[in-house]
Amino acid sequence: MKIKALALLLTTLATGAMAEDKVLAVVVKGLDNPFFEQINKGCQKWNAENQGKGYTCFYTGPASSADEVGEVQIVQDLLQRPDVAAIAISPSNAPLMAKMLREQAPKIPIMTIDADLATEDADLRKTYLGTDNYLMGVKFAEHLKALKPEGGTVCLQLGNVAAANINARAAGTRDTLSGTKGIERLKGEGGWTEIAGCPVFTNDQADLANQQMADTFTANPDLTAFMLIGGWAQFAPQAYAQVTDQVMPKLKDKSLVIVAGDTLPPQMEALKAGRSHVQVGQRPFEMGYRAPSVMLDLLDGKPVEPVIFTGLDECDQSNADSCIGG
Repeated sequence: MKIKALALLLTTLATGAMAEDKVLAVVVKGLDNPFFEQINKGCQKWNAENQGKGYTCFYTGPASSADEVGEVQIVQDLLQRPDVAAIAISPSNAPLMAKMLREQAPKIPIMTIDADLATEDADLRKTYLGTDNYLMGVKFAEHLKALKPEGGTVCLQLGNVAAANINARAAGTRDTLSGTKGIERLKGEGGWTEIAGCPVFTNDQADLANQQMADTFTANPDLTAFMLIGGWAQFAPQAYAQVTDQVMPKLKDKSLVIVAGDTLPPQMEALKAGRSHVQVGQRPFEMGYRAPSVMLDLLDGKPVEPVIFTGLDECDQSNADSCIGG
């Protein structure tokens, strides 16, 4: 694992960073996820605008989003490099990443991006830059309640079990649907019940996410709502189209509603085609673009808020052409 992580790190450095520059590293959960490629694009825009200033934004991560240990190893390797000035991390497994950081006690600034550490480990990072994930879950639920005010049955599709950002969205969703804080599973509260076998966990894998959706639709023909707490299934548009084809009449008459996270181009096409009803989008490009500047502020000792939110975009079939704000 360590050899693979080092090889990926060296390859990326050779192609992406000037040898004389200090490195501002952005470590994501997996290079196979198109959401994170938007963070990379923001990082590269920052590089284009800041050439010759002594710092390079360096985007990296494990090849697979399922490789939680690999991500931790990459961060650990970066901490040993004298040219790395600061690191922004999107932790796939928040407790595992926190354990390593606590053991290593880094002397350089550490921040989180996109996904945060658990509250009890917030002292390990200087700031979090990204989505208000609890609010994102609230928005999922508000849109679902507007579409289905009478309630019904629902399946939540989540990512990795230990992903703090996804778990915060699930909490916001359940709290808002139920009208009660701290609901761990919906059992009729607010008119909503989570079906047997749900939530399902994708481990950030698009193929698994689509198979889970297909299996859920087959086993539960009267299901009221399916909620993609992240956009995983939609990141494989052809497979997602095949899955939603099996329930398209229900989607059209809204006897089955799909609410999903993120607003990447294939997802917006799915929304326009009636393959979902709501997309609540994050702003990953902004995260990648702003992260290097935040790390520089930390290095310069400038005041930085402990949490920096990047906003949300709320899209449905009526505003799909105009809803994305950044």
